Amino acid sequence: MRKFFFGGLFLLGLITIFLMWYFQFMNFDLGRFVLWLLLLLFFIGVYDVFQRKHAILRNFPLVGHFRYLLESISPEIQQYFIESNTDGKPFDRNTRALAYRRAKSVNDTHPFGTQRDIGESDYMALRHSIYAVVPKDKDPRVMIGGKDCLQPYSASIYNISAMSFGSLSSRAIMALNKGAAKGNFYHNTGEGGISHYHRNGGDLVWQIGTGYFGCRDEHGNFSPEAFQEKANWPEVKMIEIKLSQGAKPGHGGVLPGVKNTPEIAEIRGVKAGETILSPPAHSAFHNEEGLIDFVSQLRELSGGKPVGFKLCIGRTEEFLSICKAMMKRNSFPDFITIDGAEGGTGAAPLEFSDSVGIPLLPALIFVRSTLEKFGIRDQIKVIAAGKAISAFSIVRNIAIGADICNAARGFMFSLGCIQALRCNSNDCPTGVATQRKSLEKGLVVTDKAERVYNYHKNTVHAVVELLGASGHQHTSELTAADLVRGDEMIALADRYFPDSVITQVDH
Repeated sequence: MRKFFFGGLFLLGLITIFLMWYFQFMNFDLGRFVLWLLLLLFFIGVYDVFQRKHAILRNFPLVGHFRYLLESISPEIQQYFIESNTDGKPFDRNTRALAYRRAKSVNDTHPFGTQRDIGESDYMALRHSIYAVVPKDKDPRVMIGGKDCLQPYSASIYNISAMSFGSLSSRAIMALNKGAAKGNFYHNTGEGGISHYHRNGGDLVWQIGTGYFGCRDEHGNFSPEAFQEKANWPEVKMIEIKLSQGAKPGHGGVLPGVKNTPEIAEIRGVKAGETILSPPAHSAFHNEEGLIDFVSQLRELSGGKPVGFKLCIGRTEEFLSICKAMMKRNSFPDFITIDGAEGGTGAAPLEFSDSVGIPLLPALIFVRSTLEKFGIRDQIKVIAAGKAISAFSIVRNIAIGADICNAARGFMFSLGCIQALRCNSNDCPTGVATQRKSLEKGLVVTDKAERVYNYHKNTVHAVVELLGASGHQHTSELTAADLVRGDEMIALADRYFPDSVITQVDH
């Protein structure tokens, strides 16, 4: 390949010189340009041959660059030319389009019937009622706050999940918070702390991670004094202790150095430009009883606001131990957020995203049944987080065991996210997940805040419509009996085929 490359350049140079001579140098300027271009390509080829980092370029000088070019745009090729409406990952085109339409408040209906294979065993559907109703409450809400809570909070059934300033741009944070303020739903800060971009009128859930950003001392440990000051800000409605997250449970948060600007570093109390790795575990407590005591401490420091914790279920026996500690201490969190292993993140090792943690639905079933076993389900609200984009996903999560839902990527779609899969590179083309001002300026806060509001409003409206179709007035009436899975229908068909209807009537 090397001989072919350099021989080709030499031959093209001779042809160019011959043509220049043949036309009596009338096109001398063009010929000179071609010669300079060939000379440039020659030096690039020489560099490729002698560099030692890329075998492809050493063996295929110049031409090998096309391989890296195509690799860099492969997500776009996949998304625009290869994937169908239903097979895109993490979210297919139909799901993304639904979020876009609802954010724009345009027609969100779907033509010609479902494109899903409803004969598959993992198909799940709502068991509607022939006695449908029109729910009176158009904005279902849930009160969060247990027996020790002095400032209970009335939460929307659908809210913005944890996304830090740093992971998202300042304009994205402002748009989310302004949209939350208009729609009267909460905005989780993520573990990166509360920035002034979060303080635009929207209710906040302040997430406290293992790095204690915004409430840490000079050694990186939890500072009660720093926490107490911010926890009593009026916009902070609840506090969430992050034990783990679905996309990388047991790993800790990751803020790439290219996104750690001086402004972010000041807010977090770290050094600018360095990749920030939150510890995998908390230093303020080391066991389940310490966790429950920490919940009580934060509730007291915050003036009695609701305090809970977030985790991705891994070892189920550890959650059982936490429940036993609650009973022993007679002290309970006001809420527990369950993050499924399918949850999203700006940056995580592939092994953690793909192979660690329990998915949301079985985790919800386990948590609900465990809390019921201990007789404390009514004292603790359960929040579900993990790919809740459509109204059905919200209804499904609540029916299985949650009280309300959080979503991150759904609200990112409402901001204009196109699933470019560049959250960890600081090159987000829509200005959502980047700290580059040249890209961030494309996001217009006033327009995107309105879309955040629209997306929430229209999604909740769709939830209410599904409630009515199932014969219920409020999400609190939903149970697992309102759902049916594809494997149940397959088992039913196998049992009664070919006379399933007649056989059931006879019985």
